Amino acid sequence: MERPVVAVLARFPSAWFFAEAIGGIERVLRAGGYPFLLHNVGDPEGRAAVLAGLPRQTAVAGLIVVASSFTPEETALLTRLDVPVAAVGGTFPGAPRVGIDDRAGAAAAVRHLVGLGHREIGLLSFDPDDAAGGAVTEARRAGFADGLAEAGLPLREEWVVPAGHDAPAGARAASVLLARGVLPTAVLAMSDETALGALRTFRRAGVDVPGRMSVVGFDDQAAAGFADLTTIAQPAREQGARAAELLLEALAGRLAGAPSIDLPTRLVVRGTTAPV
Repeated sequence: MERPVVAVLARFPSAWFFAEAIGGIERVLRAGGYPFLLHNVGDPEGRAAVLAGLPRQTAVAGLIVVASSFTPEETALLTRLDVPVAAVGGTFPGAPRVGIDDRAGAAAAVRHLVGLGHREIGLLSFDPDDAAGGAVTEARRAGFADGLAEAGLPLREEWVVPAGHDAPAGARAASVLLARGVLPTAVLAMSDETALGALRTFRRAGVDVPGRMSVVGFDDQAAAGFADLTTIAQPAREQGARAAELLLEALAGRLAGAPSIDLPTRLVVRGTTAPV
């Protein structure tokens, strides 16, 4: 008889948040006696193959979804597996989740910049057309808008640039912003990787950070500290561990309902932000 396993679905397993969350998941599942299979659902072809293959894996005891969204058809397919599900950094219908308040975190970043006197603030956003990560993108953009509205500031669409999750995407997004001529005095990037790529582009273009441009990231991975990056810290590994604990409770029949847990974020002020 095949040993029951937990299937972990993640879009970018090597990216910081996903790697940290998966590390927390692995530790808890190993202690609980469950091996796990990691499935990359980041690219369309791989995603389709994984979702088609899961129903044929009879030993799957449960699912953990890491910061990934699904279409109604994909959700229905996963629901038909009829196994417990837990979500990390996102949601899955009817499943317990562990994450952060992405909206509040983004708003806190904007408040920090406003408190330094910035009135012209841009956003290096995740790709809004990436449905797989749409919930996080939408929440952080909403928090960005909240922070501006609280200060009575307009949201300038020309200063909102779609980017990806990694440093090259951040570098490209900063180049787009530079090409638009009139720069904001500060930007919030939706990840540290994006912020680090933008930092390099700004500095190579002669834009002093933080003298001319303040930059805030999101995550507080190790590289942020080395780059002296102001950021919003989130406990990614703990999110993964807590979600795995909830899944083990569900597998043991001890979980009532579908709890939703938000772990705290915090602003970490370093050297990439300064008064305007």
